[in-house]
Amino acid sequence: MEKYDIKRAHKALYAPSSADFAIVDVPEMHYLAVDGHGDPNTAQAYADAIEALYGVSYTLKFESKNALGRDFVVGPLEALWRAADMMAFTSRDKDSWDWTAMIIQPEWITAEMVDAAIVTLRAKRPLAAIEKVRLMTLNEGGCVQILHIGSYDDEAPTLDRLHHEYLPAHNLDFNGDHHEIYLSDARRTDPAKLKTVLRQPVKAL
Repeated sequence: MEKYDIKRAHKALYAPSSADFAIVDVPEMHYLAVDGHGDPNTAQAYADAIEALYGVSYTLKFESKNALGRDFVVGPLEALWRAADMMAFTSRDKDSWDWTAMIIQPEWITAEMVDAAIVTLRAKRPLAAIEKVRLMTLNEGGCVQILHIGSYDDEAPTLDRLHHEYLPAHNLDFNGDHHEIYLSDARRTDPAKLKTVLRQPVKAL
């Protein structure tokens, strides 16, 4: 049985260059998602969200393989970030951030399958954020993205360049939440070697 891997199926979206920004067209995607607020480094809600998302994702993976004969690689952790003042991202004022933690799902995963997976997982072990997990559709369309290599806290210069140089030079404006895709396991990777896709939905001015 060949495993479906989102990173291979959409290589242009998950393996961008780190040299410069690129414009991509992101199709409609489906995610398990949990919403929250606050500094991801200190907010217990963020840790709880990640635990619940992976728990449900792996339950869906096994159910899909056993019931449908369709296996898949669980996708990387992703997150949407928003703030009342976009400067909060370049200043790294993390306490003011709102977020949606997400894990992408294959297109054949349905809301009914997600509900069943939550019931199955809840019966095995209680998870603080399991009731907050939802299946979300995201249609970002045109986006600008780049691969950031290094610590999450070192993203500010790249984001500042995106906001104040690249977008104005190309007559583009924000058209959705700042999106990050975490390709590395932060628990096992040197911060200097972390790989993160930085993506920003845009529209023409």
